[in-house]
Amino acid sequence: MEDYILQVKNLKTYFYMDNGTLKAVDDVSFNLRRDETIGIIGESGCGKSVTASSILRIIQNPGKTLAGEILFDDGEKEVNLVNYGPDSKQMRAIRGKDISMIFQEPMASLAPVYTIGAQMMEAVMVHQKKKDKKAAKKLCMEMLEEVGMPDPEQKFNSYPHQLSGGQCQRAMIALAMVNRPKILIADEPTTALDVTVQAQITALMKKFQKEYHMSIIYITHDMGVIAEMADTIAVMYLGRVVEWGSVYQIFKNPIHPYTRGLLNSMPVLGQKSDKPLNAIEGNVPVPLDPPDECGFCSRCPERTEECDKSVPQILEVEEGHFVRCFHCQGKRNGGEA
Repeated sequence: MEDYILQVKNLKTYFYMDNGTLKAVDDVSFNLRRDETIGIIGESGCGKSVTASSILRIIQNPGKTLAGEILFDDGEKEVNLVNYGPDSKQMRAIRGKDISMIFQEPMASLAPVYTIGAQMMEAVMVHQKKKDKKAAKKLCMEMLEEVGMPDPEQKFNSYPHQLSGGQCQRAMIALAMVNRPKILIADEPTTALDVTVQAQITALMKKFQKEYHMSIIYITHDMGVIAEMADTIAVMYLGRVVEWGSVYQIFKNPIHPYTRGLLNSMPVLGQKSDKPLNAIEGNVPVPLDPPDECGFCSRCPERTEECDKSVPQILEVEEGHFVRCFHCQGKRNGGEA
């Protein structure tokens, strides 16, 4: 029996707009094992961040999680987070303690009117009530040192605007890690950072995962980072998972036309600088009252009439490798079933 710490089943999160219903997350399912890293990739607007926010139950009006299950197993009992209200006592006890998140823009996510230390102290005092302020500060200082923050005493008393982008990201990681979460959700944690700092941040997350036996959901559009970080990859498009498999399966045997398009758009080592990169034609449609069709059909080079008639089911094409595409149904291990 698989040891899953999180199971997301048929999750649907919609936003009710004046001009229609925006289906940001539409029937998403995936499983996360203990000590595993799942990478969620896709273009901006495909539903990656809304999926993460749905797990943490921080979707705000006009959004609402309508259906599905988010089963969290803390090792003692399994609970369905969908049954907990966003502001419920049960959800507040889990959010920031058992499940933490590194947000995409730390400068915007950290409260500008409170010091880094005050924000970390609050997280500790809320979830570790037995600690006094002296013990809480000691824990916060140790975590700032662990994330490699220069001059942690000074940064503890600094406001977010007084820190650089890389330092803000380290502060965000320290805040997310200070209660030793069982699951860390990292929403594009290296966006807008230079390559050197990106490498430091990813190395830091790997270090914490090994030390604390932590599971990670890593959200990004950077295929290079996901190849280094993830064990399993979910490719999302227009609110749905269109391909799911191990890192090896996704990179060595990509099957969905969208996955192949993403991989083909990556620069290749040794490629001439004047050679244009391959691009996927068109843009991601806005999922506002979408028709019952394959979401990728408007951009797919393999489109047929069947693609316009219904949404394809996600099927297993080889062991552990699932694809949502009419062209892939019946295929297994690259050949006909």
